[in-house]
Amino acid sequence: MLLKCVVPRMATYTRTQTIVRHRDAPLQKRLSPPRPIPHRTDRPAAMAAPPLPPLLCSAASSYRATLLAPHALPYRAAARPMVSPCTAPSLRRAGARAPPPCAAKRGGAGGEASSTDGEGTRALLQAALWGAEAAYIFWLFLLPYAPGDPLWAISQATITDLVGLSLNFFFILPLINSAGVHLLESPVMHPVSEGLFNFVIAWTLLFAPLLFTDARRDRYEGSLDILWGCQMFLTNTFLIPYMAIRLNDVDKNQPPPQTSKLSSLMVRGASGVGITGGLVCILSIVWAFFGRADADFGGVLDRWQYAQDYVLTERLAYAFLWDILLYSIFQPWLIGDNLQNVKPKAREFVNVARFIPVVGIVAYLLCLEEKKD
Repeated sequence: MLLKCVVPRMATYTRTQTIVRHRDAPLQKRLSPPRPIPHRTDRPAAMAAPPLPPLLCSAASSYRATLLAPHALPYRAAARPMVSPCTAPSLRRAGARAPPPCAAKRGGAGGEASSTDGEGTRALLQAALWGAEAAYIFWLFLLPYAPGDPLWAISQATITDLVGLSLNFFFILPLINSAGVHLLESPVMHPVSEGLFNFVIAWTLLFAPLLFTDARRDRYEGSLDILWGCQMFLTNTFLIPYMAIRLNDVDKNQPPPQTSKLSSLMVRGASGVGITGGLVCILSIVWAFFGRADADFGGVLDRWQYAQDYVLTERLAYAFLWDILLYSIFQPWLIGDNLQNVKPKAREFVNVARFIPVVGIVAYLLCLEEKKD
């Protein structure tokens, strides 16, 4: 029984070795018809392999035929054009190679979404600015709920204070009087009110070269000279609308803005404007706490207490607080949009300093790059 199982396996092993040697032979030899395997007749009858069942014989024959068949040479199919499902039918018929699937559509959709987001943000900012303008006018000029008197019920005392503060513009008259020149006497005002008034006006002066060098000033179809002149008197009443209008799209049919004499003077003398405005702002703070020491206005603590009462009882002082807040927002906004006007070596410094009230705009004016007309 053991011999019956071993002998067929040995015969199969011998034939397999012959087939392997035939497969490894050169191509010419492999293509020639195989030699017939000699049949040994002298093998003992006892060693002869028993006949296999019909099913096994057919399987072995097919297996043997598969091994004896010459291996087919590898071939490469003709390169077929890669056609995207998003490609037009004409490209498919022409056999042209198309871009990766939906790549153009994917990129275009992203750009369109980004543009849509930008439009939405701009519209939201403009709506917020116009809303701030309406609130500024109604709350500070018309409604009676803010501290002090509204515009339609302004008192004579408030008018007198406005005239006195205007005469003491930039402390020119008080300083001339203190130097012994009395061609015109300056009205004696509380130094805190004088300091607050001149601080806001000096900061408004610093905005002039910034507005005249704004890259988006062409969106404003009016005169920047008139706008800034009105800003010197009514501050953010005119600056807020400009901040909203400058967000509009460029009108291609509109001619480029003409450079006025005032704007040319302000831009060329930006360093002088920056130094003057910065010094007046510093002097305003010092004057508020130490000015008019010969008068009976008390010490630092007394003046600080007066400042708190002043902004909570006078509409003018209360409005100045809102001006300082809005200027602190608009200053870094405008400077950030116009950093290309700054000298390359100072851009990083100005970009950081622009968030500091007054200091940032002074740095912008001092580092403004000179451009030849």
